[in-house]
Amino acid sequence: MKDITYPTFDDVIAAHERIAPYIHRTPILTSTYLNELTGADLYFKCENFQKAGAFKVRGACNAVFGLPKEKLAKGVATHSSGNHALSLAYAAGRRGIPCTVVMPRTAPEAKKAAVRGYGGRIVECEPSTSGREAKFAEVVAETGAEFVHPYNDLRVITGQATCSRELLEQVDDLDAIVAPIGGGGMISGTCLTVSNIAPGVEIYAAEPDQANDAYRSFKAGHIIADDAPVTVADGLKVPLKENTWHYVSNHVTDILTASEEEIIAAMRITWERMKIVIEPSCAVPLATIWKNPKVFAGKRVGVIITGGNVDMGKLPWIKG
Repeated sequence: MKDITYPTFDDVIAAHERIAPYIHRTPILTSTYLNELTGADLYFKCENFQKAGAFKVRGACNAVFGLPKEKLAKGVATHSSGNHALSLAYAAGRRGIPCTVVMPRTAPEAKKAAVRGYGGRIVECEPSTSGREAKFAEVVAETGAEFVHPYNDLRVITGQATCSRELLEQVDDLDAIVAPIGGGGMISGTCLTVSNIAPGVEIYAAEPDQANDAYRSFKAGHIIADDAPVTVADGLKVPLKENTWHYVSNHVTDILTASEEEIIAAMRITWERMKIVIEPSCAVPLATIWKNPKVFAGKRVGVIITGGNVDMGKLPWIKG
């Protein structure tokens, strides 16, 4: 097994400085109603207001703006169900380099439109991990582009770590932070920051029951990968990889899960009570807090809302 040098908090600080011109310092919102509902004091870090509509622009910008000049001509490429794809296209456009993304044919049309709007080229694949990786191998062979993995890339993880750095600067005395987990890029960045500057803060990952490979991995002590889970939380369908597993296995307090019905209910109540647009994947943390009141009762909890790129024509509570 190859030796890996993992980033330090100094790398997070450098990343924050590098990406600052291209991102928002997103706000913290609160809701008295949701506090009463859950029994906790919740502080929502609203990355749905981020550039490109998602936290992933942080990691994408860190990777793209950290590229040496000799790698720019061939551009960058990735595979993603949506938010990393559009974030990489955004970052590449800001640096004036080509971007090709492999996306499942079933990815939300809103996310495909955003990729194209930022100047990215889309190559569609079958909606499975094996399908996207096979098609991506063809793209890299064709373009020679720099691969920026959506979550297993240490440059991406370091960029994502800037989100929780801001959260800890904006809210004092947090007891816990909860973030969604799919491949684990955001939760890994959270672990990187919290373990260095606030080691007493508990880190919870939130995952759909129907795509609970990270939960099963955490309990088993090794990576368990599902190929094509089906869940309304389209951003959380991918499995952990070796770099994200390093952070999850060493720093996460627990992984909590929620049903499809619980996720949709949490998404809807956030829209209704907080008046903000969030994706189904972003509702999973609130769903797990709501479901586990004994874990969070009386605590000050940071909740990372990871994105707001919703297909308005397919809201999950509208049948038909």
